[in-house]
Amino acid sequence: MAAKKLFAPLPEICRFVTDVMTAVGTPAEHAYAMSELLVAADYRGHLSHGLNRLSMYVEDVRNGTTDPCATPEVIKEKSAVALVDGKNGLGPVVGNFCMDLAMEKAKETGVGWISARGTNHYGIAGWYSMRAANQGFVGITCSNTSPVTAPLRSKKAAVGTNPISVAAPAKNDSFVLDMATSTAALGKIELKRSRNEDIPLGWAQDIDGNMTTNPDKALLANCLMPLGGAEETSGYKGTGIALMVDIFSGILSGANYGPFIRNWKNASEKANLGQCFIALDPSAFAPCFEERLSNFLDVIRALEPVDPNKPVLVAGDPEKIHMKEVSYRGGILYHQGLIDAMSKLAEELNICPLRSTVVGTC
Repeated sequence: MAAKKLFAPLPEICRFVTDVMTAVGTPAEHAYAMSELLVAADYRGHLSHGLNRLSMYVEDVRNGTTDPCATPEVIKEKSAVALVDGKNGLGPVVGNFCMDLAMEKAKETGVGWISARGTNHYGIAGWYSMRAANQGFVGITCSNTSPVTAPLRSKKAAVGTNPISVAAPAKNDSFVLDMATSTAALGKIELKRSRNEDIPLGWAQDIDGNMTTNPDKALLANCLMPLGGAEETSGYKGTGIALMVDIFSGILSGANYGPFIRNWKNASEKANLGQCFIALDPSAFAPCFEERLSNFLDVIRALEPVDPNKPVLVAGDPEKIHMKEVSYRGGILYHQGLIDAMSKLAEELNICPLRSTVVGTC
């Protein structure tokens, strides 16, 4: 039997996530921060990091490895920099606090650089860089994650997907880079498995260290390939960027790093992730930043494409296309399996399930 495609409006998804998080003891303000983050991920087309991740956050709260009530605290500070203790709070709560602090400092000094420790999974990195770009800053953020990526030539995972994001405002436009430093995020492999689809060669290894297209073997090995894939295709560059993110996030902040971060399947330890948040004030540099960036992006997009049906894009364009489709449709399309999982979660928590409408099959 074909699986159903189900449609849910954005406000309803936000309501559901907020209800779920408050049902497990999260203050309303913190629960809403989580809902904004997950809805933004799905809206932008990052379905691996939206509603698909809700159960993970709930489990971390339920088992006590995340404190949903925690408020971040500045523990060390100079004019343009600060060290923040996330107090083991929810990732988006810590992330919003840190990027807001980075912007405050950038207003005064031209740059704000915040390192955070004692934090948790913070969803799509682009949420925080865009938070800065929406206020006229260049936003940069990165985070280490649990070890699921094997450094090149290694059979064992020792670094995370270690995402990094840069967002910059242009005139009526924007540049938003949001990427993992592995070839693909673990959540994308999970989605492939839920749809009974193979993964592309170069995404992950099996337990013997060989590249595989089987999502079950990939998840069993829990060993992603670095950005670039094999050595012949410059996988060593992905390894280097992943290590750089760990330096900025884990080493600089005093958080866990590399293979010392807990595995997400280990629900008995605190994650103690490290994250980095930077805001740059472009007005402190050459004039007309937004106009010049807009021109640059237009020049890139105007390049002659190899395939006339596939125009040249810049970072952030695929997300804009997806958001336009969602806005036209009025909501997000989800796979039946995810909606079923959310219905089960709602029943466990005794809350109103996510209201969705069947629109087709897949």
